[in-house]
Amino acid sequence: MKTVAIIQARVGSTRLPMKSLLTLRGRALIDWVVERVSRASLVDEVVVACPDTERDLVLAEHLARHHVNVVPGSEQDVLDRFATAAKAVDAGRIVRVCADNPLIWGEALDRLVREFDKGGCDYCYNHIPRGNRWPDGLGAEIVSRELLDSIAAKAAAPSQREHCLNYIWDNQTQFGIRTFDPEEDWLCRPDIKLDIDTPDDFCRLARLPLEIGMDARAIVDAVDAGLPR
Repeated sequence: MKTVAIIQARVGSTRLPMKSLLTLRGRALIDWVVERVSRASLVDEVVVACPDTERDLVLAEHLARHHVNVVPGSEQDVLDRFATAAKAVDAGRIVRVCADNPLIWGEALDRLVREFDKGGCDYCYNHIPRGNRWPDGLGAEIVSRELLDSIAAKAAAPSQREHCLNYIWDNQTQFGIRTFDPEEDWLCRPDIKLDIDTPDDFCRLARLPLEIGMDARAIVDAVDAGLPR
């Protein structure tokens, strides 16, 4: 079964406009995400789902220059954009990745896929410390193509269309939801926030001595080096 990481990206963020193209250590944030997701050994393909707006052409053109597969879709109906991208690349399983996680860790994605493959769940996640001890921003979410298509057909609330897997959380009794803890004690750090939502988040990460190839241990060490979190 083909496992595809679909990265949700746009330039129209209200809290931090042009976020995906801001540069961290000389590289656009979207480049950090794509490269670090590509390091996951259990991900067969990486695609970026971006809005089909005139404004987002700058993002699509940037990605095309870097030979990244882009599938455009609705700006507001993110769920439909995801389903469209999954269909376009014939994904069997979808690893949902947010473009505001420049430090996403390939090994965390591999562990997510392995956990999902154990069976017994419809949806698995390790991107946020919700019922687990992962740092915020290293992991992702995973669902089957069948479930994504089903949600796309059923979800009606605006919040469920804008946040493409909210339907699962709004109907938790209908789905098997699973998460899990990191294997290493040093990685059990739910206090660490590595995603970028605001200008302050970006400035906080920009002050860290980061490199695009860093593993999770080096990232945690950088955060713990006495710099603001």
